[in-house]
Amino acid sequence: MKKKKLVIVESPTKAKTIHRFLDSDYMIESCMGHIRDLPESAKKIPAKYKDKPWKSLGVNTSDNFEPIYCIPDSKIKVVSKLKDKLKQASELILATDEDREGESISWHLVEILKPKIPTKRMVFHEITKEAIEKSLKNFRKIDTNLVQAQEARRILDRLVGYTISPLLWKKIARGLSAGRVQSTAVKLISEREIERFHFVKTPYWSLEGSFSFKKFKFTAHLQSYNSKKIAEGKDFDDKGVLKKKDLLHLKEKESLQLEKKLQKEKWEVEKVTKKPISRSPKPPFITSTLQQAANRKLNLSARQTMSIAQRLYENGLITYMRTDSTNLSKEAIQGIRKAITKIYGVKELYESTRVYKTKSKGAQEAHEAIRPSGRNLNPPKQTHLSGPELKLYQLIWQRTLACQMKNCKQEQTSLTIKSASSTFTASGTVIVSPGFYQIYQDEENPKEDQIKLPLLKKGDSLSCQEIQSISHETKAPPYYNESSLIQKLEKEGIGRPSTYAPIISTIQDRGYVKKINKTLVPTFTALAVTRLLSKYLPNYVDLNFTSKMEETLDDIALGKTDSKKYLSTIYKGKTGLKNLVDNQEKNIDPKESRSLHFKPFKDITFHVGRFGTYISQKKAKTEVKASLPEDSHLSNITIEKLHEIIKTKNQPDSIGIDPKTKKKIFLKTGRYGPYLELDGAEKRVSVPKFILLEELSLEQALQLLSLPKVLGKHPKTKKEVKKSIGRFGPYIVHDGDFRSIPSNKEFLSLDLKQALEVLSKEKKHRRNQVAAIKTITYKKDQIKIMKGKGRFSPYINYKKKNYSIPNEIDPSGLDLEKALEIMQEKTKQTKGSKTKTKISKSKPQKSKVKRKKSQKRTSTK
Repeated sequence: MKKKKLVIVESPTKAKTIHRFLDSDYMIESCMGHIRDLPESAKKIPAKYKDKPWKSLGVNTSDNFEPIYCIPDSKIKVVSKLKDKLKQASELILATDEDREGESISWHLVEILKPKIPTKRMVFHEITKEAIEKSLKNFRKIDTNLVQAQEARRILDRLVGYTISPLLWKKIARGLSAGRVQSTAVKLISEREIERFHFVKTPYWSLEGSFSFKKFKFTAHLQSYNSKKIAEGKDFDDKGVLKKKDLLHLKEKESLQLEKKLQKEKWEVEKVTKKPISRSPKPPFITSTLQQAANRKLNLSARQTMSIAQRLYENGLITYMRTDSTNLSKEAIQGIRKAITKIYGVKELYESTRVYKTKSKGAQEAHEAIRPSGRNLNPPKQTHLSGPELKLYQLIWQRTLACQMKNCKQEQTSLTIKSASSTFTASGTVIVSPGFYQIYQDEENPKEDQIKLPLLKKGDSLSCQEIQSISHETKAPPYYNESSLIQKLEKEGIGRPSTYAPIISTIQDRGYVKKINKTLVPTFTALAVTRLLSKYLPNYVDLNFTSKMEETLDDIALGKTDSKKYLSTIYKGKTGLKNLVDNQEKNIDPKESRSLHFKPFKDITFHVGRFGTYISQKKAKTEVKASLPEDSHLSNITIEKLHEIIKTKNQPDSIGIDPKTKKKIFLKTGRYGPYLELDGAEKRVSVPKFILLEELSLEQALQLLSLPKVLGKHPKTKKEVKKSIGRFGPYIVHDGDFRSIPSNKEFLSLDLKQALEVLSKEKKHRRNQVAAIKTITYKKDQIKIMKGKGRFSPYINYKKKNYSIPNEIDPSGLDLEKALEIMQEKTKQTKGSKTKTKISKSKPQKSKVKRKKSQKRTSTK
């Protein structure tokens, strides 16, 4: 029997797509990502290294920083399967992605499989027939420089994380983590919060005039009065002080006085300026710009964007999505220009081919930009995509075509209008030729109504219809959102395209950052960690230091720097990380590290505790403490609010007297918000958000304290129906059947009849409220690939049963075959674990009894 050539890729979806372009001489298998990594826990460290001082790192820091690689439990069967397939093969072709990560995976495959047959490296940037055929004619060897760069990056991240994190556990709280890029990102977000906190809002006023010329009305803005320029928001510093003294800061009184005065003056055109503007399209997407645009335009997180892009790539729809390069191949440019000609006509083509050069500080391998794959650049309607996949593909398609279209040509007209004392200005823009605006516009220059001005010349008299005063307030620096944080990290040369999405997810998962209305807001834990690292380990959160790390890792990839020597300079020696952390540990006071004080809050101190943030205030010889609600952050807290929290905790307001127990009812504030407590802590109940604290009545308090309340018996089952309120809101329960109900005032008066109506409706299970990533039909039933929610990872739902999806598998790439394989495997594991449990219950118990008797007899003798 003729042996086949074995092709190994990272994912089942990629394997399935490549299979379309290869004949029966090839068998394609997936390694499901990395098959080896550093030990993920102490249990995974091989026995021979258990007594080594560096065992917790999984890196031999005593011997040239040799990593200890382990095969995760989840990959043992994958490796076994690949070894079996290798025995049937005549040739091994490694077709993992052409970047450091992909190169590393190929190297690890060779190290584990130890092939004795010809082994080749196959690379491509898009999964099309043409690209695959071309790559089969251009094999190469594994690039050891790329492998070393990836290994150095992995080891460096392990050294930084595993050396600094234990320090945070000891000095602030267990479970915290540090990271080479993670900690820098947290610092950026924390510093922005401090900037906002100390920012002084300053009121200022401006004047807007409504002018007319031959029935044409337009608006102009006051620029100067008595030759003094009017101050705008940008003219104030963060303390509310004017940056230049010769500016006129209009207050309300002055503005209203000017409003009346200027309406009486005569106006004429002093100057008319017309200026042509030509806007060029942005380069095609790279990873970071795609993440930013998808966040702004489609409201997708970086992780969602990369997950969808991965699916599009593996299905052969776009080129490789992890790239720093804005380069386009000649074939791609020909295809783009052909598509523009077909859709918009040859007149919309840019005169010559636009060539873009990468500006990123440390651009990685020479990939192409992210674009639709192939030469035809299938229009979105022809892809049969839907939902987020269609929207992201369309965004990529539009930006790709736009980069070879004509510039958008506009004409801007500026007017200067004068009176005896004042100068007003107005500007209008008209699109002369839309060019690439027909298909794609950036957020920086959104599509808006054209602002037209009348045809005027110098000396024309104008009629002033109205002068209006407008109030303003200087704005604090905006919070970072995912888009602006990625932009900042990229600008500073920190991290790489593949790291942005996991970093943003990690800092949220670790409790450093909360996403509030799309913005990234730091917690008090983040502020405490940033302060500690900035004070005692400043290099490891310094932008320049972190950026230089990235540059060195890039040099390793190019073969310019020795990875082992670099790791030694970072970790060892007097100025190395290990020595620095050991020396600084004794200088750090845990109590001080967990405490934060801000001058505007005077004698109130914030503390990072085991159960969340709490505040304290010293009064005479005592110190009063109170938990801070979980939704609190530095910018939404006032001194008045803090005093109220302390008061309700230590001197709580009495709502009234409970007529049954004759005890006082107190209103207090805890970690999860306000709650009612019966004197003596006999009973507590949360105050729902639909009740305003200042409007909370004794009647409402008694209704809340009566919960859980029996409403009556169910007419069919004769079992009790109760209503209550929990951490997640109001609910009713009957015979183990819990139903959430609307959180509003009607809940307090809800009776048995209304409860029975709710119970009579079909229950909406929580799993049905979680988004399904995709649905596969199998034997007239549906296999749902579920996104997961909260602490639950993605899973498969089939016939009311759930099957967890292994972490290394991309849920969006699951097909029917792989889904059934996971379900069967999980079913076997469940059956196997039940069998083992039965066996373990009998034998160990007998042996325990024997040992006890033996011990008893020995002690008697």
